[in-house]
Amino acid sequence: MFSCSHMRRLLSTDLIIKQLLLSCVTLLSVSSSTLSSCSHGSQSPLLLLTCFSRASIMKRVRSSLKSESHPGHEGRAKRQRCALSPPEDWGNLPHHIVLQIFQHLSLIDRARASSVCRRWNDIFHTPDLWRRFEFELNRPATSYLRSTHPDLIQQIIKKHAQHLQYVSFKVDSCTESAEAACDILSQLVNCTIKTLGLISTARPSFMDVSHAHFVSALTVVFVNSKSLSSIKIDDTPVDDPSLKVLVANNSDTLKLLKMSSCPHVSPAGILCVADHCHGLRELALNYHLLSDELLLALSSEKHVHLEHLRIDVVSENPGQTHFHTIKRTSWEALVRHSPKVNIVMYFFLYEEEFEPFFREETPVTHLYFGRAVSKEMLGRIGLNCPRLVELVVCANGLQPLDEELIRIAERCKSLTAIGLGECEVTCTGFVEFVKRCEGRLTQLSIMEEVLIPDSSYNMEQIHNEVSKHLGRMWFPDMMPTW
Repeated sequence: MFSCSHMRRLLSTDLIIKQLLLSCVTLLSVSSSTLSSCSHGSQSPLLLLTCFSRASIMKRVRSSLKSESHPGHEGRAKRQRCALSPPEDWGNLPHHIVLQIFQHLSLIDRARASSVCRRWNDIFHTPDLWRRFEFELNRPATSYLRSTHPDLIQQIIKKHAQHLQYVSFKVDSCTESAEAACDILSQLVNCTIKTLGLISTARPSFMDVSHAHFVSALTVVFVNSKSLSSIKIDDTPVDDPSLKVLVANNSDTLKLLKMSSCPHVSPAGILCVADHCHGLRELALNYHLLSDELLLALSSEKHVHLEHLRIDVVSENPGQTHFHTIKRTSWEALVRHSPKVNIVMYFFLYEEEFEPFFREETPVTHLYFGRAVSKEMLGRIGLNCPRLVELVVCANGLQPLDEELIRIAERCKSLTAIGLGECEVTCTGFVEFVKRCEGRLTQLSIMEEVLIPDSSYNMEQIHNEVSKHLGRMWFPDMMPTW
């Protein structure tokens, strides 16, 4: 049995702990901005709460127990206990305080906190906490990534489908995972989704799903949402009819569409989107969907200024893919209408397939070459890409690129970033390139193996000379030795 004095000490300790925890919560509830700043800083609000509680509680508990253990301090301890106001019930904390704290917790922590009391469980189901959700669908046998529990998925579909606004699906390489994503999509009939992303973390598993199943599921979202503004559906079997459904229901709200590697979409299908979605600001697609008509549609007076156009130029079968040419007048119309547009092109071609590109002036701003590119191609870039901002060349060959780089530095006055991989440049040519860029380069990533020492500079001297022209310390990148 506990003695009366022992019981009083336990009660006093409990009062102190609760009072200090309530003080911490009150401190955290001063303003939502305080919570936000804490969560994005070095420590989260709950971590601060934990640290504060540990130190302060233990100090107050030791002090209380010490006062209880000395009869002479009994009066002081009694006054301390009387000074502590009766603690509020945790279940009666202000709704906005609990909601703010819940917003800074992971889903697992929110679920655990919801079991504290019925009121916290009600707050757990507040619509504001379910606006954004990422479904992770992975097979434990083939993936080390975590997966959203099936019971949670059913609870979301049953109780929170109408609250979802920002939704994404991450699936692994298993076809079953992509099919599960389609099953969930087909049940979102009462949703008001604003952004939708279908992401394959490994190979494009959505392409293995039945075409009819995928299109049917996607159409459910297109028909019911009515306010879609951002859609990322790269590497999926989306087709022209489903894009028409998208346009019919979301033409006034669509601002971003990313659909690279969608083989069932034709140039006519993407043209339909451009003709009706006049608020479209960002577009990503494969080169085979690009046409003069599409660029002119994006340049019409009804259309807003385009901000970002990404074009993937991909060839899987060397020599068997024919690439058409875009007229210079079509490019010029786009730039006149949207003078600040970023035009990004990713090339994954073989050297003999570059023939149609950059024969005339092209307003590309960012160029990335994932495979080898010839000296001739780089020479054309220097002549016909005056808006170029960033250039990345993964491989070229064994011929030095001095002349081509110097031409690019002279003609591409907006160039601020360059990266060179398996290429060759003499140290003298590289220094001249940097010098002619006139301090514009903010990113300069060159592998050490690219630079060829000559009579003017060796590897120990070149970093000093380049650093002098850049106005900051610079060293070539080094290949890891492991």
